[in-house]
Amino acid sequence: MNLITPLTLLTLLTLLLPTLLSLTHLMKHTKFPHYATLSIKNAFLISLVPLATLLHYNIESMISSWHWMTINTINLSISFKIDFFSILFLSVALFVTWSIMEFSSWYMHSDPDLNRFIKYLLLFLITMIILTSANNLFQLFIGWEGVGIMSFLLIGWWYGRTEANTAALQAILYNRIGDIGLILAMTWFCLNYNSWEMQQILMHNNNNTIPLMGLLLAATGKSAQFGLHPWLPSAMEGPTPVSALLHSSTMVVAGVFLMIRFFPLTSNNSTILTLMLCLGSITTLFTAICALTQNDIKKIVAFSTSSQLGLMMVTLGINQPYLAFLHICMHAFFKAMLFMCSGSIIHNLNDEQDIRKMGSTTQTLPFTTSCLTIGSLALTGMPFLTGFYSKDLIIEAVNTSNTNAWALLITLIATSLTAAYSMRIIYFVTMTKPRYPPMMSMSENNPKLINPIKRLALGSIFAGYIISHNIPPINTQTMTMPWQLKMTALFITITGLLVALELNNLTSNLTPNKTSPYSTFSALLGYFPTITHRLIPAKTLNLGMKISLNTLDQTWLETAIPKSTSTLHTMMSKHISNQKGLIKIYFLSFLVSMTLIPLLLLPSYLEWSQ
Repeated sequence: MNLITPLTLLTLLTLLLPTLLSLTHLMKHTKFPHYATLSIKNAFLISLVPLATLLHYNIESMISSWHWMTINTINLSISFKIDFFSILFLSVALFVTWSIMEFSSWYMHSDPDLNRFIKYLLLFLITMIILTSANNLFQLFIGWEGVGIMSFLLIGWWYGRTEANTAALQAILYNRIGDIGLILAMTWFCLNYNSWEMQQILMHNNNNTIPLMGLLLAATGKSAQFGLHPWLPSAMEGPTPVSALLHSSTMVVAGVFLMIRFFPLTSNNSTILTLMLCLGSITTLFTAICALTQNDIKKIVAFSTSSQLGLMMVTLGINQPYLAFLHICMHAFFKAMLFMCSGSIIHNLNDEQDIRKMGSTTQTLPFTTSCLTIGSLALTGMPFLTGFYSKDLIIEAVNTSNTNAWALLITLIATSLTAAYSMRIIYFVTMTKPRYPPMMSMSENNPKLINPIKRLALGSIFAGYIISHNIPPINTQTMTMPWQLKMTALFITITGLLVALELNNLTSNLTPNKTSPYSTFSALLGYFPTITHRLIPAKTLNLGMKISLNTLDQTWLETAIPKSTSTLHTMMSKHISNQKGLIKIYFLSFLVSMTLIPLLLLPSYLEWSQ
């Protein structure tokens, strides 16, 4: 039992080692990616010991190592919470990142700044581990901001492209909205509880909605829930290894993880539970609809991530935090593998991402195609693959829940659409005839490509069985139910596959025969980016321009000074001067002048004549 604390710290130190080496001359060494991959591999192997110990003895521990600072009466110290969530997530994140790091050294081998890229990926992982293992809100906030900064640097890695810069800014700005919520919650806890320590906050078990609303806003921004979701598909402008790491075990699951951390507070608050349920159900349906008509393979997988995050939020809404955490762990394996298989296909097709220009990769890339199919089937919840163990339980929990029937119904529809867009990927990428240039050479012989995908494929097959048998249920689930409810998950999956086959026939052309309002709605992402990023800024700028021109230029600069002066002069000239523009007045003036001049000169003339 005493091994948990030192070995967990040893895991973190092992990860920090290549980061510290990067400050020396080894940063420029060609083997730096190898050192980083090796350190993550060793950290993963070390982390298995505290995981096994924790599962066997079922204990939690807290490490408080160094007093940091004192703010008024709040003592801040470096403290780590070593519990079931942080230890299991640590092992899963290290396993997935180990594969992604090895894949990166193959995918990015020609990049001149490969070592810096690997260092950024490593820092991304470290900040996520700081977030998940933090025992106080200030330390959690450091990890929270850290993953945001690293996502900004990695999404905008190819900074020469305008789209990459825009996507990176979009990610950081949407997350900044979420940060407002987290800061609000931290302020409330500080003012009311005078502490940021997790144990003290959870011990109060207060039912106040304000801090939980702040936490939910933070989770909405970080986990791309509806309203703050557009940054997630835009993040595909980054390199494929970034997408794999971002969508599997870092960044996007941070928001859901935050709500799981605070489940003792949310479980007693019906308002927050209802908000999470409704928000998650809208997110999972909307993003699933958007994924149906996308043609970029990475965008489809990205929208599927957003849909799964919505499903996790629904699970939290029906008060099943451990089930949501199980889905986070399951999701990491097959989502990272889907992105890596997509990267392999894109790389071999000379950077082609349109699924309509792929096809028949079963012959040219058999290994990648097999793993892509396994990942897609795991995503749909095919029985006895990894996704099945969490999605099946979630759907059963949804069916036996007594809350909010419409939210649960659209969640089931969205789960069916998951099968539809997954089948669409399989159909267009692996089946039918090849639709790429015939002279294109393809290869998947590199062990840096094969080994990481193979590891994740094994994880996508076996990890669900292993992990699901070790997660304790926090709430008692319905153990007996009618067979119709039990078979619902399989039924909606098969329905989704059948819908996808019909959808494939409608969307197989490069130019659609006839656009329908439904496909237009889906292809244009529900008009959300158009309204949010185009219409609202355009109207705001137009209003600002009119206000500045009308108020400043016309009202002040024109009306107040020049025009008022001109009007005053005109009025004065009209009332005082005889310049009326009437010819009779001018003749009268002439007559008066001609009459007065002789009269004035007459005395002088008379004197001169005498």
